[in-house]
Amino acid sequence: MKGRNMTRWRDPAKDPRQEKKSSLITARGYARLKGIHEHLSRVKRPALSTKVGEAAALGDRSENADYTYNKKELNRVIARIRYLGKRLDELQVVDRLPADTSRVYFGAYVTLEDDDGEEMTIRIVGHDETDTDKRWISVDAPLAQAMLGKGLDEDVTVNAPGGDTTYIITDIAYDPEA
Repeated sequence: MKGRNMTRWRDPAKDPRQEKKSSLITARGYARLKGIHEHLSRVKRPALSTKVGEAAALGDRSENADYTYNKKELNRVIARIRYLGKRLDELQVVDRLPADTSRVYFGAYVTLEDDDGEEMTIRIVGHDETDTDKRWISVDAPLAQAMLGKGLDEDVTVNAPGGDTTYIITDIAYDPEA
C-alpha cells in the first residue's frame, strides 16, 4: 500500500526515536528552546501563513510552486511548534549546582585523559542541548552514564565500537550561571 504517510516499518525495540529521553535541561538551554518556540509561533508561522494566502490567491494551486513550497514549510513549522510545546512542558530545569561539586553530575565540565595522554573536555547536558562542536554530550550517552558520580583521578571505562576505552578524570568544573 502506497501513500504519503507510509514509512518503512521499524522494530520499536531498536528504533532510536523510541528511546527514553531524560527530562533534564540547563536554565540556558531552556531559555534557548523557549526563545525558538516563541520565534516560530509569533514570527515565522504568521509570515508563512501570509505567504501561503498570497500564493493561493494567484489561482491554480496545483502548478503553483510558491504555494506548494510555503505550505510544506508552514506544516513543518507547525509540527516543530507542537513538538517544542510538548517538550517544554515536560522538561525539568536544573538551575543550581550539586551539593558535592567534586563529583561528576549533570552540567559538569569534565576533562578526560586517555591512555595516549590526549585530553578532551566535555560537558554533560540534557538531550535537547547536545552539540558535538562544543563537545556537549547528553546525560543519556554511555560516556556520561559511566562518569556520573565519579570523582577526580577515577577511571571511566566506556564500551566503544572499537572495544572498551578507559579514561581518567583529570578535572571537574561547573558553570555557576548555568
